[in-house]
Amino acid sequence: MLTLVAVVEYPAGAEAVGQRYEDTVLALLGRHGGRLERRLRGTDGRAEVHVITFDDRAGYESFLVDPERAALRTALGETAPNTRVIEVHEV
Repeated sequence: MLTLVAVVEYPAGAEAVGQRYEDTVLALLGRHGGRLERRLRGTDGRAEVHVITFDDRAGYESFLVDPERAALRTALGETAPNTRVIEVHEV
Protein backbone atom coordinates (compact mmCIF):
# COMPACT_ATOMS: atom_id res chain seq x y z
CA MET A 1 0.00 0.00 0.00
CA LEU A 2 1.14 3.52 -0.83
CA THR A 3 0.09 6.42 1.42
CA LEU A 4 0.38 10.02 0.28
CA VAL A 5 -0.33 13.41 1.76
CA ALA A 6 -1.19 16.12 -0.74
CA VAL A 7 -0.98 19.77 0.26
CA VAL A 8 -3.14 21.71 -2.20
CA GLU A 9 -2.99 25.50 -2.41
CA TYR A 10 -5.43 27.57 -4.45
CA PRO A 11 -4.49 30.82 -6.19
CA ALA A 12 -6.13 33.87 -4.61
CA GLY A 13 -9.59 34.35 -6.03
CA ALA A 14 -9.72 30.82 -7.48
CA GLU A 15 -10.68 28.95 -4.32
CA ALA A 16 -14.15 27.89 -5.47
CA VAL A 17 -12.88 26.77 -8.89
CA GLY A 18 -10.04 24.82 -7.27
CA GLN A 19 -12.34 23.15 -4.77
CA ARG A 20 -14.67 22.01 -7.57
CA TYR A 21 -11.67 20.67 -9.47
CA GLU A 22 -10.53 18.72 -6.41
CA ASP A 23 -14.06 17.35 -5.91
CA THR A 24 -13.99 16.03 -9.47
CA VAL A 25 -10.48 14.58 -9.57
CA LEU A 26 -10.70 12.97 -6.14
CA ALA A 27 -13.75 11.11 -7.43
CA LEU A 28 -11.45 9.50 -10.05
CA LEU A 29 -9.24 7.81 -7.43
CA GLY A 30 -11.29 4.61 -7.32
CA ARG A 31 -10.62 3.75 -10.94
CA HIS A 32 -6.92 3.59 -10.06
CA GLY A 33 -7.13 1.68 -6.79
CA GLY A 34 -6.96 4.88 -4.75
CA ARG A 35 -8.99 6.04 -1.76
CA LEU A 36 -9.38 9.41 -0.12
CA GLU A 37 -8.86 8.68 3.57
CA ARG A 38 -9.14 12.25 4.82
CA ARG A 39 -9.77 15.69 3.34
CA LEU A 40 -9.15 18.78 5.44
CA ARG A 41 -9.60 22.41 4.42
CA GLY A 42 -7.77 25.38 5.89
CA THR A 43 -9.92 27.83 7.79
CA ASP A 44 -9.29 30.51 5.15
CA GLY A 45 -10.38 28.19 2.30
CA ARG A 46 -7.11 28.69 0.40
CA ALA A 47 -5.59 25.27 1.07
CA GLU A 48 -6.49 21.63 1.61
CA VAL A 49 -4.67 18.58 2.89
CA HIS A 50 -5.59 15.14 1.52
CA VAL A 51 -4.53 11.78 2.88
CA ILE A 52 -4.77 9.31 0.01
CA THR A 53 -3.94 5.62 -0.24
CA PHE A 54 -3.34 3.50 -3.32
CA ASP A 55 -3.14 -0.26 -3.55
CA ASP A 56 0.27 0.17 -5.18
CA ARG A 57 2.54 2.70 -6.90
CA ALA A 58 1.24 1.67 -10.33
CA GLY A 59 -2.21 2.90 -9.34
CA TYR A 60 -0.81 6.28 -8.29
CA GLU A 61 1.14 6.59 -11.52
CA SER A 62 -1.99 5.68 -13.48
CA PHE A 63 -3.95 8.37 -11.63
CA LEU A 64 -1.33 10.98 -12.50
CA VAL A 65 -1.73 10.35 -16.24
CA ASP A 66 -5.51 9.82 -16.24
CA PRO A 67 -6.70 11.63 -19.40
CA GLU A 68 -9.80 13.05 -17.71
CA ARG A 69 -7.72 14.42 -14.84
CA ALA A 70 -5.20 15.93 -17.25
CA ALA A 71 -7.92 17.59 -19.35
CA LEU A 72 -9.57 19.09 -16.28
CA ARG A 73 -6.26 20.49 -15.05
CA THR A 74 -5.37 21.92 -18.45
CA ALA A 75 -8.77 23.62 -18.64
CA LEU A 76 -8.04 25.48 -15.40
CA GLY A 77 -4.92 27.14 -16.81
CA GLU A 78 -3.48 29.64 -14.34
CA THR A 79 -6.24 28.98 -11.82
CA ALA A 80 -5.04 25.38 -11.31
CA PRO A 81 -4.09 24.61 -7.72
CA ASN A 82 -0.48 24.09 -6.71
CA THR A 83 -0.06 20.64 -5.16
CA ARG A 84 2.82 19.16 -3.20
CA VAL A 85 2.67 15.39 -2.65
CA ILE A 86 4.57 13.66 0.15
CA GLU A 87 4.88 9.89 0.44
CA VAL A 88 4.41 8.96 4.10
CA HIS A 89 4.35 5.95 6.44
CA GLU A 90 3.22 5.29 9.99
CA VAL A 91 5.78 5.88 12.75
